[in-house]
Amino acid sequence: MAPTTVQCPTCGKLVAWVDTQKFKPFCSERCKLIDLGEWASGTYAIPGEDLDDIEPDPRDFPDE
Repeated sequence: MAPTTVQCPTCGKLVAWVDTQKFKPFCSERCKLIDLGEWASGTYAIPGEDLDDIEPDPRDFPDE
């Protein structure tokens, strides 16, 4: 039985989903680092409220 394969999120190359593939779901360390750089630069982001617009709840800071 052939191993399950997935597409590398960065380049699209097929990657075998096996224990020996240490960069999965990426095909290589290069693709993994490119993806990390996109998250670090803010190119990739999970939508949500801007933290600056949220008023803190005083109950979250009882010692202040």
